[in-house]
Amino acid sequence: MTLEVSELCLSLAGKPLVQKLSFVAKPGQVLGIMGPSGCGKSSILDFLCGTLSSSFSSSGQILLDGKDISSLQAYQRRVGLQLQDHLLFPHLTVTENLKFGLPVSYKGKSREEKVQKALLDCQLPDIGHKNPATLSGGQRARISLMRTLLSEPRALLLDEPFSKLDPELRGQFRRFVFEQVKGLDIPVVMVTHDQGDLPDNVQMVVL
Repeated sequence: MTLEVSELCLSLAGKPLVQKLSFVAKPGQVLGIMGPSGCGKSSILDFLCGTLSSSFSSSGQILLDGKDISSLQAYQRRVGLQLQDHLLFPHLTVTENLKFGLPVSYKGKSREEKVQKALLDCQLPDIGHKNPATLSGGQRARISLMRTLLSEPRALLLDEPFSKLDPELRGQFRRFVFEQVKGLDIPVVMVTHDQGDLPDNVQMVVL
């Protein structure tokens, strides 16, 4: 599964932000996007997953595994987006939050099994019954990521996912994220302002 972007242009209120940007994100690898605040980094991710505000003007082609997804609605693209806030639904338990991410094709027992495996994978097997408000920052981060991955995205976008964690949790979650990505063998595009958050030998795009 490869994510290819060709001739991406973004502008806001007539002001160009991104001009003729092209890149290829390969399976199991992370492509990093860096640049100053306000240069359009997060807007690139919104364009890729189909949630770009109508206040922007945009053009360009997105190919996922050779298929043009540029004109598809967000829910049709199967591109996961992980934000820095690690948002979970406060009125649902951890288990219910994870189930929310599952495709509808999983029914009954298979839904339970997928959720239990996800909790084991993030080393939190006993917190399914808890309210998200009772979790630590690191726990919320892992559960939020697993909910995104349970949706079975064919590509993953990361918008400064480590920026709100303290240094120790930041390192732990960083390792966890890259382990998951490598195991799934999907392309990843990550926006960050800190090159230390990126894996070694990462492919870079600097705006």
